[in-house]
Amino acid sequence: MHTLNETHNPALRSWVASANLASADFTIQNLPFAVFRRKDSAEAFRGGVAIGDQILDLAAVAASSVFSAEAASAVQAGAQDKLNALMALGANAWSALRLALSRALRAGAAEEAQLAACLVPQQDAEYGVPARIGDYTDFYTSVHHATNIGKQFRPDNPLLPNYKWVPIGYHGRASSIGVSGRSFLRPMGQTLPPGATQPSFGPSKRLDIELELGIFVGTGNALGEPVSMAQAEDHVFGMCLLNDWSARDIQAWEYQPLGPFLSKNFATTISPWIVTLEALAPYRVPFLRPEADPQPLPYLDSEANRQQGSLDIQLQVGLQTPKMREAGQGDATICRTSYRHAYWTVAQMVTHHTVNGCNLQPGDLFGSGTLSGPTLDQAGALIELTTGGKNPLQLPNGENRTYLEDGDAIVIRGWCEKAGAARIGFGECRGMVMPARQI
Repeated sequence: MHTLNETHNPALRSWVASANLASADFTIQNLPFAVFRRKDSAEAFRGGVAIGDQILDLAAVAASSVFSAEAASAVQAGAQDKLNALMALGANAWSALRLALSRALRAGAAEEAQLAACLVPQQDAEYGVPARIGDYTDFYTSVHHATNIGKQFRPDNPLLPNYKWVPIGYHGRASSIGVSGRSFLRPMGQTLPPGATQPSFGPSKRLDIELELGIFVGTGNALGEPVSMAQAEDHVFGMCLLNDWSARDIQAWEYQPLGPFLSKNFATTISPWIVTLEALAPYRVPFLRPEADPQPLPYLDSEANRQQGSLDIQLQVGLQTPKMREAGQGDATICRTSYRHAYWTVAQMVTHHTVNGCNLQPGDLFGSGTLSGPTLDQAGALIELTTGGKNPLQLPNGENRTYLEDGDAIVIRGWCEKAGAARIGFGECRGMVMPARQI
């Protein structure tokens, strides 16, 4: 588990002036990773590090030979078209690169002249999915989300008996995971309309969002070798924002007995920037369970996890309708919550995933599951916010929504901030719904 070091010093300032703004997501204490190229170019994608409103081009840094030793090897790995090679190097290499970058980007650093030539404005960049994602696992770590959903179907017994004992998850698909800014077609599938005796086929009418965080695996583990709680976070490269779009009407018809299928496989959107666990160290908080709840079994428990296993990451969902966009209006906030409310931690997800010998690989992605807070205004899905569509959301321009309509855009934002620590931002995870394909 990462501890505070010189890279977290809130007094640090960068020679990249935009990184020093109080509202900046990408401060010198952050230094998240993405893959990018210049817009409308034939350039190869390569790794980059965000600093203020700029991207430090790792391919250009590698060519400059500004770093040495372990940091130089890490830069070479990060200069590739995906971050898998960097992820595979492990926690010591990530930390060495982070320290070298921090020192070289600080105000007064001798490397300023060399690195200034390696900057690309973020407004000139386009992004790719940051890793080759071999496997995608979606968890269900919010007890508040599980309870809100359960109440709609089982009012007297909303939580299934296993929920508080085991981190629930299912294996998804990785091929349709896209990066922020991309639109997708409204999904098609079978649904069973109310009162009908047989299903019909067509576009989903109950298209929803799921506010999640993505967890990228760094170093893997050998087949048959579980990862303990003490080792778990050393296998995690970092975290991003994630929207696991869901077709609730398709899901209701297909999910028994094996779970969601077409209702989830059409699109998942992630933010381009991966914030490392080391950067998040100032925002660790205790992992707490109500005394009346069962405590984790020994293989899912550790003193370190109890003391600082949770993370206070602020999360916000905005919705922008076509009318709002045409009027020049930004998105309207429909949810605000924190990751600290999750019922299972990152370490517990890694440990449980591997306890039976499953081998994780660099670039594998976990979804946290919908991250709802304890009150309804902190719910991370429209099915919760509208109580299954019974109570439409009222938007500031007079429109309302139960589920998403064509042309609606969803923007997820995430950040950490508190007195005595530098702001750490995740940027945005943005996606838009387009009309279904005509068949």
